[in-house]
Amino acid sequence: MIKPFEFYFDFISPYSFLAHKKIKKIEEKNSIKVIYKPILLGGLHNLHGIKAPAFIPAKAKNMIRDCKLIAEKDGVRFKFNSYFPIKSLNLMRGVFVAEEDNCKSYYIDNIFNAIWQDGLNMNDESVIQKILQNLNINPKTFILRSTSSSIKDYLKERTAEAYKKGIFGAPSFISNNKIFWGQDRLEFVLNEANK
Repeated sequence: MIKPFEFYFDFISPYSFLAHKKIKKIEEKNSIKVIYKPILLGGLHNLHGIKAPAFIPAKAKNMIRDCKLIAEKDGVRFKFNSYFPIKSLNLMRGVFVAEEDNCKSYYIDNIFNAIWQDGLNMNDESVIQKILQNLNINPKTFILRSTSSSIKDYLKERTAEAYKKGIFGAPSFISNNKIFWGQDRLEFVLNEANK
């Protein structure tokens, strides 16, 4: 039996989106629930003093092509968001609000799709409000709660915890106290979860 493992992600990461799509299939096939761990990738990079690949022109150019190749191989509909980089701070805080409202999985799936399948401008608050309405979530209440000090602290704490564990990028996974980085490491994560 496969033991649940942790998945560290940020909506800003197209590789996290691709990992999320693989995870949904893994969960369905193996009847397990992966533990989603929201972090703020920019904050994590700052803690480590590193620059994201997306902000290094040569790497960014390759990243777009790479993501498209992976998506095509895995049969995932993918569109690199033309509004990139997306400001994910409030979207990531929203994960904790959605968790309190018992709609975390639904929220995560729809926000990922809005960014990396539909190519929506998630830097525009009116677009976010419309998505929340389509999810039958009251946008004003949801956004207000996501800016509360307790929710802000949750995201800071989770990002700091990831840093202390040695997580340095997204997606990352922890299985049997071992860290795996990158959506292409899911095979190794599953092998570890089977031990």
